[in-house]
Amino acid sequence: MKWLSNDNKAAKNGIIIPFKRWMTKTKAAILLAIMVLLLLFWFCLPGRLFNSPTSYVIDDSNGVLLGASIASDGQWRFPYNANVPDKFKQCIIAFEDKRFEHHPGVDIFAFARAIRQNLRSGHITSGGSTISMQVVRLATHHHRNFWNKMLEMVMALRLEFTRSKNEVLALYASNAPFGSNVVGLDAASWRYFGRSPDKLSWGEMAALAVLPNSPSLVHPGKNRLLLLKKRNLLLDKLYSIGVIDKSTATLSKIEPMPDKPVPLPQYAPHLLARFIGDHKNDPLTNTRIATTINANLQQQVTDIIQRHHMVLKANHINNIAAIVLDVETGSALAYAGNIYHSNDPLMESSVDVINAPRSPGSTLKPLMYAAMLHDGIILPQSLVPDVPTQIAGYHPENFDLGYDGAVPASKALARSLNVPAVKLLQKFKYERFYDFLKKMGITTLKQPADFYGLSLILGGGENSLWELTGNYANMARVLNHYKKYNGKYDPADYHAPVYTPAVYQKPELEKTGLLDAGSIYYTLEAMEEVMRPGEEMLWQQFGSTQRVAWKTGTSFGFRDGWAIGITPKYVVGVWVGNTSGEGRPNLTGINTAAPAMFEIFRLLPVTRNWFEKPVGEMVKIKVCHQSGFRAGEYCDNPDDMYVPQSGLKSPVCPYHQLVHLDKNKQYQVNSDCVAPDQIINQSWFVLPPSMEYYYKAKNYQYHTLPPFRNDCAEANKAQPLELIYPKDGAKVYIPLEADGIRGRIICNAAHRQPGTKVFWHLDDQFMGTTKDFHQMALDPPPGMHILTLVDDVGNTIKVSFTVLKK
Repeated sequence: MKWLSNDNKAAKNGIIIPFKRWMTKTKAAILLAIMVLLLLFWFCLPGRLFNSPTSYVIDDSNGVLLGASIASDGQWRFPYNANVPDKFKQCIIAFEDKRFEHHPGVDIFAFARAIRQNLRSGHITSGGSTISMQVVRLATHHHRNFWNKMLEMVMALRLEFTRSKNEVLALYASNAPFGSNVVGLDAASWRYFGRSPDKLSWGEMAALAVLPNSPSLVHPGKNRLLLLKKRNLLLDKLYSIGVIDKSTATLSKIEPMPDKPVPLPQYAPHLLARFIGDHKNDPLTNTRIATTINANLQQQVTDIIQRHHMVLKANHINNIAAIVLDVETGSALAYAGNIYHSNDPLMESSVDVINAPRSPGSTLKPLMYAAMLHDGIILPQSLVPDVPTQIAGYHPENFDLGYDGAVPASKALARSLNVPAVKLLQKFKYERFYDFLKKMGITTLKQPADFYGLSLILGGGENSLWELTGNYANMARVLNHYKKYNGKYDPADYHAPVYTPAVYQKPELEKTGLLDAGSIYYTLEAMEEVMRPGEEMLWQQFGSTQRVAWKTGTSFGFRDGWAIGITPKYVVGVWVGNTSGEGRPNLTGINTAAPAMFEIFRLLPVTRNWFEKPVGEMVKIKVCHQSGFRAGEYCDNPDDMYVPQSGLKSPVCPYHQLVHLDKNKQYQVNSDCVAPDQIINQSWFVLPPSMEYYYKAKNYQYHTLPPFRNDCAEANKAQPLELIYPKDGAKVYIPLEADGIRGRIICNAAHRQPGTKVFWHLDDQFMGTTKDFHQMALDPPPGMHILTLVDDVGNTIKVSFTVLKK
């Protein structure tokens, strides 16, 4: 029996053990299959559902649409928008998927109903698709058949496994077809009603909600009765389920249906084009951005430049651009890159001038003035020579072709005098100024400093309205922040303008900055003294008028007119000219750009509080009343003046000297001819002869140094004779006159003593004599020449110059 028992156990084990092994393998296979199915389920959806190209869209700071471009595939398709208006949500759920809020992505009841209806009719009349399933179909482009329907159901379940109902609805609203080449609710709302979706009425929203169901059949502008019928049925349904009341449903049915598509707003076409260009450098970012633009201000600025364009084009000046910046952030509040006449190619209005390098004229002068104050090279009122100048063949001239002899640096800036600016740059060094501009963020200077030379200060380089206005805003921002930062500086205050909101960064303060607040303050003070066009200084009498520090610029050949103005809160820049580069008579910054700039300023809130004087960044020193230099030993009646701290190392007045006079103060004397107790020692303001020649004609209070008495030796006296033109080493070209005859070179000299005769010699040949007014017309042949001048007491000057053949 034991043997039988053992046999039974063995037989039993022989059956059970393989069965257990089979069960284990089966469980493993089932588990593996489940894992595979789960993986297939999890990865059945692509990481990114929609990859179709989208339109480039820009909004203002309050979400107002400024402009949009059609997508690269020819569709009006705005980027994904997570915010779905409640009206659309109610409409689309009522029309497409009434149990959307409750099912997991598949509505079994709707699917069963669809199968029953299709079997009864013998063909497909209903799909039973949920909104989630429609999102899947839009993303995958599946053809409609049974197996794809099954796959869509699985994928819809997966979609809702990781996406909220609101996200699913947003995906649908952003990618559903709305007829013609319009995709997505945002694009449809603007194309059919000219408004954003949140501004649509119930009737308008209901009309859009029925379109994705059959976009090819129901096309606004066509099949209007069918669209009307579907819309009204939806409105009835909304009333029946209590979403809207009866009066709303009735009034909504009266609303007109959308006609043909309407054009989208084009408030900032040049900014849109700029955004498209910038996006190509960073293609992973969204193609829709919220800008810093204020739509109302943008439209007003556009209207202003359009009005000025209508006047300017009579002089064949076709283009004008304007920008408004917020000083605190550097944000663009208005960006009118040009007029916009897309139907007139001759206007070249598609060119965005704001970002285009152009000759800046004199608009860099304030930057140099501030830099020289900061470095202690000048004081605000330091006299600068304003005489005919020739430097290595470069011959700058003032706009009015006149000379003042000497002019305070602040007045030279306010009057935008060219010769003093070149003289200052010669002292500052153009290489140094070039490096300074680079540090300020100027990127448009593509050539080395030697390429531009001294012409850099008069528009010899290239700058854009974007960077120039940005630099003016930088200076105002540094000055505004001086008190806020307790006398310290944030390097981040120097940055380019922006047209999208910038992320706030905590300032990293330093003791010194690229420019100190005192230098900036005096620069803006000088710029405020400029006379406004047509107002002749009367504007100062009106308290309601905006205080503005401003600068104009005119490029060589009258090709570009500039005007840039600063207040503590805003910077306004205007450019006028032809994008073709054609110059026109009277195309100057003061005549063309400045009037538009001030008209734009009148749109802005008046800034009552002006820039606060940064006394903590200044020192009080004695300043020569006549020369504006730091007072020297012989400067009489100096002024106490606050200047930037670097002014402590500025040069001492070079023009005051101690002179010895007889008791009547008519002659200079010395101890060889007059007893020491009879000599009167007096401080005297003495300019070099060439400066004096022009200066005394415009400054009646200037007194020429008295001559030496005849019986006195003129020991250590300064040279009273100076040749103004040509300078030693000059290269001169003498052009043909209108009648074809070769012209002459007009030579100028200055003598300190009136009534003195000057004898002129060219290459040792006597040419003539002048008295009081020392000017001589000469006709030297091409080649090198020596010009010698001798006065009647033997003072001699000699210069060499070269006359060019061509």
